Amino acid sequence: MLKRTLALAVGLTLSISTLLAQAADTLKVSAIPDEAPTELLRKFKPLGAYLEQQLGMKVEFVPVSDYPAVVEALATDRIDLAWLGGFTFVQARLKTGNAIPLVQREQDAQFTSKFITADPAVKSLADLKGKTFAFGSVSSTSGSLMPRYFMLKDGIKPENYFSRVGYSGAHDATVAWVQAGKVDAGVLNASVWEKLVAAGKVDTNKVKVFATTPAYFDYNWTVRGTLDPALAAKIKAAFLALDPAKPADKEILDLQAASRFIETNPDNYKGIEEAARAADLLK
Repeated sequence: MLKRTLALAVGLTLSISTLLAQAADTLKVSAIPDEAPTELLRKFKPLGAYLEQQLGMKVEFVPVSDYPAVVEALATDRIDLAWLGGFTFVQARLKTGNAIPLVQREQDAQFTSKFITADPAVKSLADLKGKTFAFGSVSSTSGSLMPRYFMLKDGIKPENYFSRVGYSGAHDATVAWVQAGKVDAGVLNASVWEKLVAAGKVDTNKVKVFATTPAYFDYNWTVRGTLDPALAAKIKAAFLALDPAKPADKEILDLQAASRFIETNPDNYKGIEEAARAADLLK
């Protein structure tokens, strides 16, 4: 009986060791769901294949249901690398104490949000008083936090200024709401707006941009603080090596709406943390 028990214990230990080894050989990647799940997966596939080749390990995309789920997954080491908005990064950094931003797109150092409407009478936010308005996700930097912050600085508290404030959940959904007349106006990140226009997915004869926010830092690729530093360095190097002069790399960069990736650091997001505290969005 003792021999059998020992054999079972050894077998269980080996099984656990095998599972841990397999997990260590897989880089788990996720992203804030700021667009439709099918679009996020389409954008990630070539990047995932590139990272597998550069890192010499399996790369798996792990979809999440909402923004807080990405933060929780990083905090509990269930994912290794995540595409985060600036505000989501701040939340992850505060929750984990050690989330590390590796790279950002060049334009993320000067990011903006676009205010859109299908009402030809709307020329500015002043024309929207008493009308309906849509943000994206509550946790979105470009679809909620920063536009709200800049409105508050101009003396506009959305819940008092508009007759109704809604949250579409994603940037492309905000455009759909405005185009369908579900709300009088909305706000979304500039990159998604430009992508939807270029793809012909928005009727620009009907929907127009009537205002743009000041610039701020936004998206980045972040790793959990407990990730092997050598692996984190290899991931950073892989992003920085993407060259728009190479067709295969350009395909990846285009899908990420990036001209190239550059290094970033936690200090770049202090302004977003200040904005979040000013809007009472951080406890």
